[in-house]
Order: sequence, then structure tokens, then C-alpha cells
Amino acid sequence: MTAWSPTAGFNEDQVALKQSARAFAERELMPHMEEWERAGEVPRDVQKKLAKAGLLAVGFPEKVGGDGGTLFDNLALQEGFMEAGVSGGALTAMFTHGIAVPHIARNGSPELIEKWVKPTLAGDLIGSLGITEPGTGSDVAGITTKAVRDGDEWVINGAKMFISSSVRGDFVTVACRTADTGAHGISLIVVPKGTPGYTVSRKLEKMGWLASDTGELTFDDVRVPLGNLVGQENHGFYYIADQFVTERIGLALQGYGHAIRCLNLTAAYVAQRTAFGKPLNANQVVRAKLVEMRRQAEVARTYTLEVARRYAAGESVIAEAVLAKQTAVEAGCWVANEAVQLHGGMGYMRETEVERHYRDARLLPIGGGATEVLSDLAARLFGYAPEKK
Repeated sequence: MTAWSPTAGFNEDQVALKQSARAFAERELMPHMEEWERAGEVPRDVQKKLAKAGLLAVGFPEKVGGDGGTLFDNLALQEGFMEAGVSGGALTAMFTHGIAVPHIARNGSPELIEKWVKPTLAGDLIGSLGITEPGTGSDVAGITTKAVRDGDEWVINGAKMFISSSVRGDFVTVACRTADTGAHGISLIVVPKGTPGYTVSRKLEKMGWLASDTGELTFDDVRVPLGNLVGQENHGFYYIADQFVTERIGLALQGYGHAIRCLNLTAAYVAQRTAFGKPLNANQVVRAKLVEMRRQAEVARTYTLEVARRYAAGESVIAEAVLAKQTAVEAGCWVANEAVQLHGGMGYMRETEVERHYRDARLLPIGGGATEVLSDLAARLFGYAPEKK
């Protein structure tokens, strides 16, 4: 049985890139996946391997050290990794720079780009993005970590929670409150590892995404130069919001990526597993489930790529990206659940890959903005909420 590997929506070069990424993942990553899951992190040398293969900096401009390419090049690459079976945690660990450095690459000074962006895209450094706090969750405008000027330095105090790649990370781009004006008073400041007062207070243990090292961060009178400010002071919320669409499209891809991989694994399993003297797929109820798994994955992928196309064309698709994320991550969760069910007792075993996808997919309706919060955002953008008086 040939595994389903959709290519609609990609041009010939992007299909080739997807195939190259999948081959790399099958050769270099999948043999180590369980080891990295149990270790709770991906080895640092993987970043250099990705960079050498031309797979690390796709989508970033060459002037900041990237490999060039478009959003769709990046999506094709990520699809290849997901179809190979790479875990959500490993994917996040290897590509955290996708959220850690775009703000610097687009708005930072030449000095910050040289010091942090280029080495990260070359695989020499690992960065993270510090936004979420213990008491704010999806409420970016409500962050309380504070940065104040003191001479030629920023002094930062506060805490961050659920920060991907922060345990291995060499620096973190921190969202700080620099004015008491809500969303209008947030700035982004780069804090290097080893700065006095900056600590990873604990490494967090999670249900899924086990290969993604995730930390809780503490900032206690942390001092960094004023030049570590990314772009303009008090413009951080807008820089963050500018990346929300691509981040949510990326999470949507993970959602339907889990669905495609689980469908392929399950279709192969029910074709070879026998019960009561016949293969499982001889049962109509099993075939119906496979078709529904395919339908949900197809719909999620098609809509996500359509939203991506509109975004690449310059349209404002903030609300549509919310819908794409919700559609795709719900498909990922549902398909992974059915995959475990159709695998029977083996589906509940750690040695079975669908069990990992089941746990990994469950984070997606929470991460990058919880579904409930984003649905309310979409309602306001579509004009479905009452006008403020």
C-alpha cells in the first residue's frame, strides 16, 4: 500500500523540497526519535546537520543569513518532516527559530542580526521566544514582566512559562512591559544565556512534545544593553502580532500533518492486522473510519494552504488563520484518536508511533492561542461581537 502524500498546492520545486525533507528526516531523524523523546531534548548538533542540508533557514531572506524561499517553501519542508513521522516536539525544537528570530530579522538593528539571527540560521545558536507568563496564558497584552531603563541598560524583572527550547537556548527574545499602556506598552528585548539574574528555574515535564525542552524562566534584576531592544520601544505587540498569522498556519500544518501520518500508519496496520480470520479493513466500519480520517485531513490541508496563499498575496487573513488552525488541529486530534482506537491495545503502547502523535496533537488546540480565545478574536474580527460603547 502506497502512503498518501498530497502535493496539491505546491509547485514542482516545492514538491522536490518536500521529498528531500522527508528523505532527510527518515535517514537522520527517525532512527533517533524515541531516544530524543526519552531524553527530553534534541541534540544541538542536529541544527548544524539541518543547516548543512539547506533545511534550517528556508523562508528567511539571504541578507539575514537565510536560504531564501517563500512561506510555501517552508510549508512544503514541514510537510515532508511530518509525513516522515517526526514528533511535534522534535519539530518544534529544531525550528524554534521560526518564532525566536523573525522579529529581530525584520525589525532589529544590523548588530542584533549579526549577533543572533545569522548564527542561529547557520545552526550555531539556539534561540527561544519568551511571551507566555504563569498568570496570563494567551493574553499577550496582559504580560507583567517589566523592563525599565537605567542608564545605558535595561533592567528586567518577571517570569515566563512554557518557553520552547529555553533549556538548550543561547538567548531568549523577551516580551517586556516598558509602559503602562496595555498592548501599546510592550517591547521585545534579547537576553543572552548566562546573563546574571536570568535563570531557567525549571525544566517542565509535559504530556506530549517530549523532545521539545520547555522551561520556566525567571528574570531577577537582569541587566542587558539598551541596544538589545528589537526595533522600536513599545512596538513589541505589533511585531508579535505580525507573526501570529504564520505561526498559526504552522500550527495548522502540524495538525493536519499528524492527521496524514496517523492515517497512513493506520491504513497500513488495518490491512495487515487480522481479527476473526480476516484483515481489519475487511470490516465496513473500519473502512468508513479511514475515509473520514482522510476527509478531515484533506479539508484541513486544503483550507490551510488557501489561507496561506491569500496571506502570501497580501490579504489580511488574521481571522481566517484562526479558522485554519482550529480546523486543522481538531482534525489532528480526532484522527490521532481514531488511529489509536483502530490500533487496539497496541495503540496505547509507547512503542507504537500513533500513541506519540495522539499526545503531541493534544497540545495544538492550546498552543499559539487557545481555541476558545482565538474563536472570540475571530468573532470580533468578523463583526459578530457587540460593539463597544
